[in-house]
Amino acid sequence: MNDRRTAPAAPAEPDAGPHEESGEIRRFRERLGLPGLIDVHTHFMPERVLHKVWNYFDTNGPLIGDLQWPIAYRKEEAERTALLREFGVRSFTAMLYPHKPGMAAWLNTWAADFARRTPDCLHTATLFPEPGVETYVRAAVEAGARVFKAHVQVGGYDPAGELLDRTWGLLADAGIPVVIHCGSGPAPGKHTGPGPIARVLARHPRLRLIVAHMGMPEYEEFLGLAERYEEVRLDTTMAFTDFTERFMPFPPRALPRVAALGGRVLLGSDFPNIPYSYMHQLHALERLELGEEWLRAVCHDNAARLFLL
Repeated sequence: MNDRRTAPAAPAEPDAGPHEESGEIRRFRERLGLPGLIDVHTHFMPERVLHKVWNYFDTNGPLIGDLQWPIAYRKEEAERTALLREFGVRSFTAMLYPHKPGMAAWLNTWAADFARRTPDCLHTATLFPEPGVETYVRAAVEAGARVFKAHVQVGGYDPAGELLDRTWGLLADAGIPVVIHCGSGPAPGKHTGPGPIARVLARHPRLRLIVAHMGMPEYEEFLGLAERYEEVRLDTTMAFTDFTERFMPFPPRALPRVAALGGRVLLGSDFPNIPYSYMHQLHALERLELGEEWLRAVCHDNAARLFLL
């Protein structure tokens, strides 16, 4: 296996036009015999909220530090959805998240409408530890939400706190996956790392957590949680790319464990909020040299099975 830390740096912006990049992604899919890609970690949210997120990246907010993070796909909503379709992404998500109380319920209202007008987007919802969280999460589940997003780093909350305990149980019973940013990258938070989420899983072992970013930088600890709990999965968002390898490299010794968990690793990209081309994430997975069967499972089959697509 190659040590990806020696790979040349990826361009900060896509080095090809969208149509040229689409052709490259199509050839990638054809090599693997895939009907399309399923990306479990893409961001759609109200435009004014997304623009605030972009401004946070542009101005190197505290959770970004001194990283230079130009947004590669800074486009309007309709252009972004069209581009994902052109890339052959047959299903994607609308990862959105509150940073304070009082946001989650109205974000869920927006996301339900987005899902209605965007049939290839998995109906996404979110949550925050606040009074009433169980009520609006239950309402989202009953409205057809198929995946939730939780962001421990941005929200600054303890996922094992009392306010969320019954909600985790609700989601575990419903079998609805939760994509959760709980690792300490790109900057640690008060409640990031494997400890808090391990306490959640000890109480709710059937909870379908998808650990975002492979749990970076605590990759091995989160692999350990996936090995212990059969409903824990990991998404590849930004992992293994040249950008991330420069400051939070994945330990090559852990690659056999990633291969062994191939049925529970899912493609994620962070589109559109990435500082390189979409194709680079796919190249980063391909050059792990874990085999075409593993790559097919990660890029399509695992998510298709999880979400019954």
